[in-house]
Amino acid sequence: MQYLSTQRLVLSIAISSIIGSGVVWAEEGSNPEQETAGDMQSLPDVKIVADTSATTEGSDSYTTPMVGTATPLSMSMRNTPQSVSVVTRQRIEDQKLDDITDVINNVTGVSASEYDSSRHGYKARGFDIENLQIDGIPTTWSPGWSAGETQTSTIIYDRVEVVRGATGLMTGTGNPAASINLVRKHADSRTLAGNVSVEAGQWNTYGATADVSSPLVESGNIRGRIVGSYEQSDSFVDYREDETTVLYGVLDADITANTQLSLGASYQNNDPTSSAWGGLPVWYTDGSRTNWSRSKSKAPHWAGWASTNENYFATLTQHFSKDWNAQLRYDHGQNKGELKLLWVYGVPDRDTGLGMGASPSRYDTTRKQDTFTLNISGAYTVMGRKHEVAFGAINSDQDFSSYLYDREVSEVDFNFNEWDGRYPEPVWGETTLTDKQDTKETAFYAVTRLDLTEDLNVIVGGRLSDWETSGQNWQGPYAIEHDHVFLPYAGIIYDLSEALSAYASYADIFNPQSEQDATGKTLDPISGETYEIGLKAELMDGKLNGSLAVFQILQDNVAQPDGDKLVPGTIAQAYVQAEGAESRGYEIEVAGEVSPGLQLSLGWSQFTASDANGRAVNTSHPRRLLKVFSKYQFQGDLQGLAVGAGVNWQSGNYTNGTNPVTGEGEKLEQDAYALVSLMAKYAFNKELSAQLNVNNLLDETYYSQIGFYSQLAYGAPRNASVSLKYAF
Repeated sequence: MQYLSTQRLVLSIAISSIIGSGVVWAEEGSNPEQETAGDMQSLPDVKIVADTSATTEGSDSYTTPMVGTATPLSMSMRNTPQSVSVVTRQRIEDQKLDDITDVINNVTGVSASEYDSSRHGYKARGFDIENLQIDGIPTTWSPGWSAGETQTSTIIYDRVEVVRGATGLMTGTGNPAASINLVRKHADSRTLAGNVSVEAGQWNTYGATADVSSPLVESGNIRGRIVGSYEQSDSFVDYREDETTVLYGVLDADITANTQLSLGASYQNNDPTSSAWGGLPVWYTDGSRTNWSRSKSKAPHWAGWASTNENYFATLTQHFSKDWNAQLRYDHGQNKGELKLLWVYGVPDRDTGLGMGASPSRYDTTRKQDTFTLNISGAYTVMGRKHEVAFGAINSDQDFSSYLYDREVSEVDFNFNEWDGRYPEPVWGETTLTDKQDTKETAFYAVTRLDLTEDLNVIVGGRLSDWETSGQNWQGPYAIEHDHVFLPYAGIIYDLSEALSAYASYADIFNPQSEQDATGKTLDPISGETYEIGLKAELMDGKLNGSLAVFQILQDNVAQPDGDKLVPGTIAQAYVQAEGAESRGYEIEVAGEVSPGLQLSLGWSQFTASDANGRAVNTSHPRRLLKVFSKYQFQGDLQGLAVGAGVNWQSGNYTNGTNPVTGEGEKLEQDAYALVSLMAKYAFNKELSAQLNVNNLLDETYYSQIGFYSQLAYGAPRNASVSLKYAF
């Protein structure tokens, strides 16, 4: 892997900063977890994944002391031998990151692309992210059959944890890109507390939110929390409107001093109109490139991609002793999609706008998932040293179905240059099952953290899974089964000083795929290995975390778009398998309080990805990303004022397409660009505050997607919002 001299300089400065800062700041406040040899021998209590020790709400911080996404052993950021980012509640509010896609666009080393107005894909280290967790429960979703997953509101979550690299120990599939874990808010307050807020923004955006917690009995041992929000808006894209409703309730009870029960439910409804299906055409009939307005729409007024997401969960936690506890969980999720869409395709004439075709479709989709998990964790002593262990089991059953409506269609000629959304809606008829799939997994896992010396810790573990999927699609019935798949995991952490550690980790990759080739054959599972080494720094009494990671990923059978080819009998993209795919690169991140009142999140990432022949793969993934946001809270006479600024920069990226007029291959390119954001907040008193957020300050024109079915989509222009919040 070769880097330019400027990139070497960035790397050198970052290493020097982390090491140098550790020497200076360790004197001001060393890490209490590793302060003395005695402390190392008397480890802190083992924490289960849902423990509130990692809660970020109310901390005013851009980092967290604990994470639990990489392994079932909840550990500090420094003692986790993988690259981890946490977007805290404070940062979500400061940057106004309203949904999960907003969050992902601000995570180190991760990028998002927009397939169309309701679907997004996430990418890291050169590969697609497929692992999404809610409170550590793995879920899967298909961007092609999205039911609002990537539009999930952040209002009900305390934080979002992202672990880059394979996390097969926790998720069951060793996807090497990253795993995203959404961690819910809980009813932790033993007094009545909450807030209400209203907001207004660009494109007729209006919304209101309420979040209230209260004890339900005098002792406070039973507590409840209710969160609700409603927002409606237009869009920078013509004719599009959105309406989103979110409800969440959770009950947390201390049944005894050692037994806790948590029950909850969430609901989100997304009801957009004039939803686009795909992007805009790239070429005119003369072979030249199009140049549309950012407000250009291809959707009719009747189109919509409505979705409803429901989730119900129960968690029972039993503490047997100071060191040992067990957690039993059940989670039910149900996502429904109601799609009425118009596929607009073809090559328009530059002058007349003629030459385009349109095909309306209507689908109803349902995805249900039931998951049971049991996790037992604790500590044990061997040869005078205390070690940690966790083991457990998971059983998951996910069903998916889609139904297509019959329709009567008549050919309609239209001028795409003057598209006004008035395309006639067809008469919809009966439904036909088009896709049905049942995916089951049963797995057992175990992992231990061995405290070998005062400075050396080793983590070893593995997961044994039985995975199967069956169903039917346009080709007929199918069944795929993988039994006794073992995924090992290993990590090592060595403390170089009171504030700095070095680490290395290894994980296997095994990831069944649903993509099909141009003959309709499902691709083989992805297999491979991922390696990572790095440095972790914990500074300022744990208020600031820094990391440097260098990684290598080796994979076979990676799905790559097969040009413009489609799966027979469908409009789905066809794929080919890339053998010997390799990705390598590095990531740098600093997050937390740099100095009193100054919070910082800074991340730089870079990678290369190629197949066995040295050809670049997944070229639509930007190779270099810079994500920076900082906020300063004034003191003294201006103590009510906070200001923040950020920039997200990405290098150029491209996909290969075929000019439909000349028949020649052409690159669809996006040049490097930067998006600048600003925020300002003023607290009039302890209860009332106002906040201003500005996105894309410089009004950069850029593509949010290139090459999806040889089409493109534009990102949002400059926009602003203001909110007023009352806390009690």
